[in-house]
Amino acid sequence: MTGRLLGSGRSADVYELDEAWVLRRDRDGRGDAVAEGAVMTYVREHGYPAPRVRPTGSRTELVMERLSGPTMLAALLAGETGPAEGGALLASLLRRLHALPGRDPAEPGARVLHLDLHPDNVILTADGPRVIDWTNAEDGPPGLDWGMSAVILAQVTLGEYPSAHGLLTALLADPGGPAGEGLTEEGLAEALRRRAADPAMSRAEVEVLGEAGRLIRAVAF
Repeated sequence: MTGRLLGSGRSADVYELDEAWVLRRDRDGRGDAVAEGAVMTYVREHGYPAPRVRPTGSRTELVMERLSGPTMLAALLAGETGPAEGGALLASLLRRLHALPGRDPAEPGARVLHLDLHPDNVILTADGPRVIDWTNAEDGPPGLDWGMSAVILAQVTLGEYPSAHGLLTALLADPGGPAGEGLTEEGLAEALRRRAADPAMSRAEVEVLGEAGRLIRAVAF
């Protein structure tokens, strides 16, 4: 049995189970909760701030730790977090994720990628930030992860929230780690291609992708 609805996203709803756990239920069947739970468990075991999960065996339902605190997006809109601080935090979370050992020894250059890291997927708890919504996670080159976050922020900048430009600038000011594994042209091009092919994108979001790419290149390269 599920409790009250706590929130809804583009493709899923989140319900309370009790004081410690919530249930996220996929509405359109595009995700794989088993694979997502495995990724979250892996990164958490290596010290990354992802919520705890409980296996359900379901591809559409994921039980995870209930977190207390605002999303980074809510904190930004309330003026409690500034764009420079928010962008720097997103960059640090990407760096920390890509510093974890890869899951496939046959692909030494591949890392776990979140591929949807933006302010609404970071919960600011009393114990620090926690990264949620690992639906799109896969293994690959870090540059793609930076590209996806940059494209998301650029789309928002060119849409409803021009002030997100400060977030984008702060994100791209970070080189991505000691090896400089941040944004790459290849990662950006693939991120733009994926966003254009995403059925969840609105027509307006797709139409700004060309301008989003030019904005990111002007800031980063």
